[in-house]
Formats: sequence, structure tokens, C-alpha cells
Amino acid sequence: MITGPSGVGKGTLIRGLRERVPGLELSVSATTRRPRRGERDGVDYHFLSPERFDELARAGEFVEHAGYSGHRYGTLRRELERRLTRGAGVVLEIEVQGARQVRRAMPEALAVFIAPPSREALRARLVRRGTDDPAEVDERMRTAERELEAQGEFAHVVVNDRLDEATESLAAIVRPALAAVCQHTANLGGPDETD
Repeated sequence: MITGPSGVGKGTLIRGLRERVPGLELSVSATTRRPRRGERDGVDYHFLSPERFDELARAGEFVEHAGYSGHRYGTLRRELERRLTRGAGVVLEIEVQGARQVRRAMPEALAVFIAPPSREALRARLVRRGTDDPAEVDERMRTAERELEAQGEFAHVVVNDRLDEATESLAAIVRPALAAVCQHTANLGGPDETD
């Protein structure tokens, strides 16, 4: 799982990671926020009403879920299990609260914290992407301050300063973990690359 504050570049790093490390699939998270321009339901997120999100949460349909900047986000259990059953390496792009829940539920999961080079750089990225008004940027920065304090909880931290270097650092962490999972799956008689 890849975690870190909003605006740190998790999505961009994951796209680069998937280009460098074949066999990784991105789990599509659910959210109660409205789609941003160009986002598609079922591709970028599963966009749910707050009522539907609550219904699924009560039914235990999420591996993790958390509130973030006035919206709710979560990983649907069926989304994750469908991919894992096929033997795929699955990347979760989640917030820190959700990462903590996944670590409790799946302690074997690899967790990587993405940090900005500075708080000022993070604010500049949030403003530059143009998806939030100034009040929302301020709220995301307050949340980011708390999340940045949590990076010590993670064995792996990648600072996203220079994109290519950060992407390669992330790939260097993920490659051996994915190889170990594939070997474990093969030993159990599960799907492997020769099937």
C-alpha cells in the first residue's frame, strides 16, 4: 500500500511504478467526494453517495475506510479479493488512517509512506493542481501536518522530490516484495506466470 498526504504525488508515483514493475494492479478505491474533471466511475474511484458508503461500511464490505477532508474513502473487500484471487500484485493508494487499518488486518502488506520534500512544496502542489479552493487547500494542509508526523510508523519512506528518482526508489522497494509474494503463491500451487 502507498500512503502519504494529499498532493504528495501518490498517483503519479504509482503510475510510474506500474510502468517499471509489471504485474501490479491498482485497487480502485471508493469515495463519497464528487468526481474531478476527467475522473471516471469504476476507473479512478467508485463514486458513492454517503448513504451507500455507510450501508457498505455497516455490512463490513470495506477492508478499510476513513474520513479525509470532509469526504469518506475506502477499499472495497470484493475489489481487493478479486485481484488477489487471480494472484495479482495489488497496489492500494490510501490515506494514513486507512493504511493503519490495512496494517492491522493484513500485517504482511508492504506499506510505503510518500513524503514531500517540504511542507511548502506540498502546499504549492495542492495549489498548482487546481482542484481545491483555498479553504480546502488549508484543510488538506492541516490534515497533512498530522499525517507527516506518522511517517515514522512506516518501515519505508520515499521522499517525492525528483519524480524519476522517487519512482525508482519506490520500485526498488516493491520489486523484491512482489517477487516474494509470487514465489509464495507458486509454492501454494496458485496462479503463476507459467499458467
